[in-house]
Amino acid sequence: MAQHDTPEGRADDAGEPPSQDPWRAFSYVLTGVAFYGLVGWGLDQWWGTTYLVGIGIVVGAVLGLYLTWRVFATPGSPGDQDTK
Repeated sequence: MAQHDTPEGRADDAGEPPSQDPWRAFSYVLTGVAFYGLVGWGLDQWWGTTYLVGIGIVVGAVLGLYLTWRVFATPGSPGDQDTK
């Protein structure tokens, strides 16, 4: 599909669905787990606790899945409504 220039000079991709690449979805979840797990590990070392790394991994997985859902949601689905 051809891209059309908007008045601001940028290409408009509004009519094209997002790429449905499974590696992209996997990378969102893996990055969330790694980043928040590392943050939890750092807080465990700093505060002398042992449970924050587990909480960080779970939070990272949930946020990675949420981001995947938001990126790959098809236009017009119930979770893709604009709030104005």
